[in-house]
Amino acid sequence: MKHPALAQIEAYWEALRGDRLTPLRSEVDPRGIDRALEHAFILERIAPGVARFRLAGMHLNDLMGMEVRGMPVTAFIAPKARDQISDALEHVFEAPARARIRLTGSAPVGASKAEAEMVLLPLRSDLGDISRALGCLVSQRITGKPPHRFGIASVDLERLSDSDVEVPEYRQAASDEPAPAMQERQAPFASPHPAKNDAAKDTAGDGPDGARHLRLVHNRDD
Repeated sequence: MKHPALAQIEAYWEALRGDRLTPLRSEVDPRGIDRALEHAFILERIAPGVARFRLAGMHLNDLMGMEVRGMPVTAFIAPKARDQISDALEHVFEAPARARIRLTGSAPVGASKAEAEMVLLPLRSDLGDISRALGCLVSQRITGKPPHRFGIASVDLERLSDSDVEVPEYRQAASDEPAPAMQERQAPFASPHPAKNDAAKDTAGDGPDGARHLRLVHNRDD
C-alpha cells in the first residue's frame, strides 16, 4: 500500500532535509503537506521508546474515537506488539533512522483484515536534539467501532547519514602500547654542565663518546 499521503509526507520531509541529517521541527509548514494533513502527525520523544502526539490529523482521531493529542503512539498498537514499536522509535530518534511500519487489524469472519501503514521521519528540535518526528498513518478496510488498534506486520528501518565527508574517529594510543616501528621514544634532556653565568649556556648533552657535540656561547661586548 502506497497511499498518496505517505508519498507527499516523505517527499516534503526529503525536500526540507536537503543535504542535512534531519530537518528542523520549526521548518515544518502545514501548507507544504495540505493533501496529507488529515493523516499527518508530530511526535515528541518523552522517554526511551516512548513518544506522544503533539499534533494529529482527523484520521487518527477517527480511528481512536477521540482526540489523540497528548496520547502515546502505542495507543494505536496492540499490547503484544508495543515492544516492537518502542524499538522502532528508539532507532528513529537515536540512529537516526526513517521507519516504515506495516500494521494489521482484526476483522469480522469472512471479511478482509484491516491494513494500515505508518511512516516516521525524525526531526531536530530547536534545542538541537533529535526528539521530534513527522509521521503519517493511513488505513483501509476498517470496520467496527473505535478505538482501533493494530498489530505489526513488518518494520523497515533505514539509517540516515550526512552527505558531508565523514571524519574518521581519532583514538589516542594507550601509554603501555609499544612505539610504532621506526619511531624512537624521546629521552628527557639533561645538561651535564649547567650555565655558570648569563654569558654562556649549554643547550645540548654529551655525545656517545662523551664529547660535547654542540655548545652555544653568547658573547656580550662591554
